Amino acid sequence: MKKIKTWGLSACLIIGSFAFISASDVDFFEISKNIDIFVSLFKELNIHYVDKIDPSTVIRKGIDAMLDELDPYTEFYSEAETEDFRIQTTGKYGGIGSLISERENYVIIEEPYEGMPAAEAGLMSGDKILEIDGKSMKGKKSEDVSKLLKGAAGSKVKLLIERMISDGSEKKLNIDIQRREIKLKNVPYAGLVSNDIGYIKLESFMENAGNDVREEFKALKAKNPNLKGVILDLRGNPGGLLHEAVNTTNVFVDQNNEIVSTKGKIVETQTTHRTQRRAEDPSIPVVVLTNAGSASASEIVAGAIQDLDRGIVIGGKTFGKGLVQNTRPLPYNTQLKVTTAKYYIPSGRCIQAINYAEKNPDGSVKKIPDSLKMAFKTKNGRVVYDGGGIDPDIKTKKEFLHPITYFLMVKGILGDFATEFVAKNQKPKSAKEFTLTDADYEKFVQYTKSKKFTYDSEVDREMKELLKKADDEKMATSIQPAYDALKSKIAEAKAKEIYSSKKELFELLESEIVRRYFYRKGVIEHGFVNDEDIKEALNAINNPTQYSKLLKPSK
Repeated sequence: MKKIKTWGLSACLIIGSFAFISASDVDFFEISKNIDIFVSLFKELNIHYVDKIDPSTVIRKGIDAMLDELDPYTEFYSEAETEDFRIQTTGKYGGIGSLISERENYVIIEEPYEGMPAAEAGLMSGDKILEIDGKSMKGKKSEDVSKLLKGAAGSKVKLLIERMISDGSEKKLNIDIQRREIKLKNVPYAGLVSNDIGYIKLESFMENAGNDVREEFKALKAKNPNLKGVILDLRGNPGGLLHEAVNTTNVFVDQNNEIVSTKGKIVETQTTHRTQRRAEDPSIPVVVLTNAGSASASEIVAGAIQDLDRGIVIGGKTFGKGLVQNTRPLPYNTQLKVTTAKYYIPSGRCIQAINYAEKNPDGSVKKIPDSLKMAFKTKNGRVVYDGGGIDPDIKTKKEFLHPITYFLMVKGILGDFATEFVAKNQKPKSAKEFTLTDADYEKFVQYTKSKKFTYDSEVDREMKELLKKADDEKMATSIQPAYDALKSKIAEAKAKEIYSSKKELFELLESEIVRRYFYRKGVIEHGFVNDEDIKEALNAINNPTQYSKLLKPSK
């Protein structure tokens, strides 16, 4: 009886919590009815189901299924997951400071962060983690290893690693590391991309992102007081804190300008966010780089710069996430991250590309069709559109990885070759100067052959499906000779692809090797030479007439 009474009390408490919501917004009967059904159902399962039920597992599946009906950004965090969520927003955690990934039966050090305990202790990219504090890591997942590497600042962790050395053999090493508070950087690199044009790479919008950009920009102007322009690189930046998007824009847009407004169901979500400080430089030419990985807070910055005609956007169309999330505390140290509003940038447009409230017959979500998109105007009168991300002012060619490149990356062969290269070669003088030779590339080709690298392309998969259908329709025997001939031609084409994709693979190999020598900063710096978006940005800033023309409405 005590168990049943507890369930009844829980239901009453849950239903009672809705008493503070306006009756016009909620159908109290439907809510109380369905919560009563849910609680009663679980009570009956718990009492009568043939096997023991784990309440945490079953209820979690129910919660996840409920939230799956909404948008993908509304999420429940258990007590154990709350710490990971805190790291996402603050960038702070206790640990060794490294990126890890799974490779066959072990986890490897993908990248030790420069200046962090892992790098200072001598860990290198490619190091295989065999043991942590004497416990074998064979077969462990990245998340399991990550939990063991994290810990209170000041505590120590002992690693047994396996590393390739110059003669190609592998050596086991014991490495002791003292954990400390790790603060991930919003800005991993800032510098001069030419003598008089600055570049700032902003990778996240965690705490202090706006101030980080401001300080880096001030440092660039100190290096060159006659700075002609600045490139703000938001490519691949998934977003973060909304107020940091406002603070970042404020570096280039003067105070008291509206940057973003939010509109939701309740009054608290209907807010307007304006710049609060004087701009560091309200007139210097600004180019924002974007791509399909630029989302949320990145789109607020790019969109506000565009809508206020404060600068131009170059690159690819952004992701199209115009939704705002807030966190709500729940019992037992759990949390709900819930979508509470949509955001609108200065022209009045919302760039949300997907309507999660409506679904197609197959269950997929609907994209907002072009016919429903509305035109808005920037401060100068340029026409821009809602409902699909930020369209750049100069759109660059979208680069797609060749299939062979994708599989060489996924299977870790690119990274493994880079590790072997670094073990056998001396460190170059600088990231900018490093280049591979054709002879180096031929070594890579032979390396892939030694690893017996193969992959199934989309054509391979379709060929197999074709033969299966032919077999189902009793046609396989008659088409087999033609099928075999075509399959042979496909194999020939795939064998040549490592050479036809040489330019792309060459650049990625150089990048992997540079990262092992010079960390993330080196990768960014090395990439300047072949970066088409940066070339377009430099051309725009160096041609004031073209730059000004892009900020005026077309006639």
